[in-house]
Amino acid sequence: MKFNSIMHVSFYTEDMERTRDFYENKLGLKPKMIVRYKEYLSRPESPFYQRALSQPEDICIIYIEIAPGQFVEFFPKADDQKPHESWNERLGYSHFALLVDDIHQTREELVNAGVEILIEPNIGNSHTWQMWIADPDGNRFEIMQYTKESFQLVGHI
Repeated sequence: MKFNSIMHVSFYTEDMERTRDFYENKLGLKPKMIVRYKEYLSRPESPFYQRALSQPEDICIIYIEIAPGQFVEFFPKADDQKPHESWNERLGYSHFALLVDDIHQTREELVNAGVEILIEPNIGNSHTWQMWIADPDGNRFEIMQYTKESFQLVGHI
């Protein structure tokens, strides 16, 4: 068995428009796929069917492209869905990381776009540059830049 890459990670969002604004206008990423509820009008077995009847033009799935063939996928939260947990409070999701060529330039661009830097750029234990930000729903993620000593490149077992 051989995997080629991570195809997508997926999240529910409290506010799809606010999330789109963050990923598209602050991070400069573009949507590759936008699906509206009306696509499910002929599929009564789908969990999206009831919203397709009442909100056909609303977005039910969006894929934001990070790199060719790699995405962050978003769904709007369900009416009865519980709020986001605090970071690292529960087992499961912790974070994801995005790789850049110049972490300091990226930091400057993020700050200019109004993004709060949670942890400033620093060299982590893996000898890789890292900084931390969060999206509007509180999903934390790292921005990383390899160095020639990065364990992710040279290994460390």
